[in-house]
Amino acid sequence: MKMTFYGQFVAGEDQEAIKPLIRRNQAFGVGAVLDYSVEEDLSAEEAERKELDSCTSAAEKEMGGAEQREKQYRAHKGFGDRRGGVISARTYFYADEAKCDQHMETFLHCIDASGGSSEDGFSAIKLTALGRPQFLLQFSEVLVKWRRFFHQMAAEQGQAGRAVLEMKLEAEKLQEALANLGIATKAESQHWFTGENLGMSGTVDLLDWNSLIDSRTKLSKLLLVPNMQTGQLEPLLSRFTEEEDLQMKRMLQRMDVLAKRATEKGVRLMVDAEQSYFQPAISRLTLEMQRRFNSDRAIIFNTYQCYLKEAYDNVTVDVELSRREGWRFGTKLVRGAYMEQERERAAQIGYEDPINPTYEKTNEMYHRCLDYILEEIKHSRKANVMVASHNEDTVKFTLRRSGWLPRLQVRALRPSERGAALPVPEGPGEQGLYAEGEPGAGPALEGGQAAAARRQPLLNTVASSPGLPCLHL
Repeated sequence: MKMTFYGQFVAGEDQEAIKPLIRRNQAFGVGAVLDYSVEEDLSAEEAERKELDSCTSAAEKEMGGAEQREKQYRAHKGFGDRRGGVISARTYFYADEAKCDQHMETFLHCIDASGGSSEDGFSAIKLTALGRPQFLLQFSEVLVKWRRFFHQMAAEQGQAGRAVLEMKLEAEKLQEALANLGIATKAESQHWFTGENLGMSGTVDLLDWNSLIDSRTKLSKLLLVPNMQTGQLEPLLSRFTEEEDLQMKRMLQRMDVLAKRATEKGVRLMVDAEQSYFQPAISRLTLEMQRRFNSDRAIIFNTYQCYLKEAYDNVTVDVELSRREGWRFGTKLVRGAYMEQERERAAQIGYEDPINPTYEKTNEMYHRCLDYILEEIKHSRKANVMVASHNEDTVKFTLRRSGWLPRLQVRALRPSERGAALPVPEGPGEQGLYAEGEPGAGPALEGGQAAAARRQPLLNTVASSPGLPCLHL
């Protein structure tokens, strides 16, 4: 097996075994992302049972309160086994807190291995491995309802249809609306919208609004929002038992341990994206880690799934937050791994499909998000992006679009007869990577000539700007 499947797809059995391969690849300009890929051997029935149990709170089990949650953010029997229709992503199921601690230790070993094998490595983690998924479901629902409430009030102020960052609520009108809805008196809400940066302009945008859901803010009344269909105030977050509260804190502590270790080892930590009903919470918790650990360099990388209809809004809002607060934005852009499952779940349960309607729309979304981030890199040098794509057109688009990057190094790789990647041979003559046959469409090659590159199938490119934020392909 080591001469066939294992040798092709597995880096090695342990930290020492992977070093020769990583160093060999580095000689060809190819970096490494260490990802623990072993899955539990669970039956579909066992996976379903674990998922339903871990996504339902104690109060909901006792009183049947899960029905009060929106359909998208409930556990459903037919979709308990999250492996269904997913072939390219590792799936974790919650067993107990001890198992989450084991996953954390495994991730720590991966971080150590990456730090010990590479000067500028990556390691990947999944938040569903680090805690009870109930919290991700509930927190995702909180964030989505809170954002929806903002959009409803923006519509009432005549701002429907604007780009998300152009929506600015007049603070005076907002306070009146909150008072009329019974959420807060004008005096109370005036206290919310004061501070160093909040509401100083007399308006409140989505970033100001989101900042209210923060560990530094008293949220007892804030977590009541109106149901526009019934007119009744509803709590955003159900109460936790003491044990559930501890479980949630442990999940955050595990994330903190991993981020600190990654910082110590100089390893960039990528937080993988997961299903759309978990993703708002995953993104928000990753954002909180970025605020803490990305002050000097991009250590924590968030993942944006460009097959989601809301991908561009999410990217632009988070980039703007990094500008205002002065930390370094790090992102991995993917198309997404859960499309079939997401579409089937939305259709069967009865909520809007979160996925773009066509493949072409997803391509447009990917390139739009990428273009926005590349512009940010160009102007601020404080953003880092991993272009996580197998799509040749996307790689060409990136190389054309990033032609302004100074000293961009690109190595084109070709396959040998044995399947190992070898560098394109050097030779005299013209320079420049020719995308789609057009000379001068991309940055110059270093260490490989364009004529040779045209003769070889372009399997992979690795681009970096020494001393500048990196572009990873």
